[in-house]
Amino acid sequence: MRDRLIRIARALLAIVILAFVVRAVARNWDALRAQPIRWEFHPLPALGAVVLVWGMYALLVEAWRRMLAGWGEHLAYPTAARIWVLSSLGKYVPGKVWAIAGMALMARDAGVSGWAATASAVILQVMAVGTGAIVAMGFGGAAMAATHPGVLRYFIAGAAVAAVALAGLCFPAPLRRLLGLLGVRAGAATPGVAPVLLGVLANLTAWLGYGVSLWLLARATVPDGNLGVPLAVASFAASYVAGLVALIFPGGLVVREGVLVAMLQGPLGLGPATALAIGSRVLLTITELGAAVPFLFLRPGKPRAV
Repeated sequence: MRDRLIRIARALLAIVILAFVVRAVARNWDALRAQPIRWEFHPLPALGAVVLVWGMYALLVEAWRRMLAGWGEHLAYPTAARIWVLSSLGKYVPGKVWAIAGMALMARDAGVSGWAATASAVILQVMAVGTGAIVAMGFGGAAMAATHPGVLRYFIAGAAVAAVALAGLCFPAPLRRLLGLLGVRAGAATPGVAPVLLGVLANLTAWLGYGVSLWLLARATVPDGNLGVPLAVASFAASYVAGLVALIFPGGLVVREGVLVAMLQGPLGLGPATALAIGSRVLLTITELGAAVPFLFLRPGKPRAV
């Protein structure tokens, strides 16, 4: 009876998540169509943006598997991808714990220790914020230095602080303290230096890939806008990190778009920047749904180690 109630609860949660996703797509699509600008659409760069985002998903899934392996836990890649993709949809429910909780619960059901599943999910979020800040400051500082002299040193200082914080994940004492503050009792001090460094490198690469995908989206829709790759990378990373730390907004909704508009309206103009910010939200939602759909119709197999 208990297992049946758990299955029903998970099904209801999945329905709630999908409802939030559909609502987000519908709302953003209406706003996108309402923008008073002349649209162009070039399918090739738009397709490139989608494929690039999916490639970054695949990279992050492998980084997560390697981190789990550092703790002696193993998941087959298809199982890890299913968990990573489906749990990511939890960001559309208000509150930031659903994606982490979903990843931990699904990983535990797949045979991963509960503490390792939760700890790895927490570390992934810390890595995402830290590396995103480094990328935003590194690329954004250079892009803004021309119009705001003196701002570069503040960006460099911020990136250095984020780098030091990430370095702490390689050492048992600070990592255990971090997990303890979040209520996670790790069974081992760290997954090892190599998996942590790989996770950091994968996240840095993902931010670059996501930024290039934003640039490709701009080329597909507003090709006359003067948006360079460095600013696209910095804008995407800064806006996404802002959305991650805005706890009360599901999926960083409104916060992320506001930061994107603020950073892009200079080279693009207010109208095109607003449209591109909304278009980016629609694109990412579509890529998340597209990645999740195959797993929604496939029953998970028995846990299998690799």
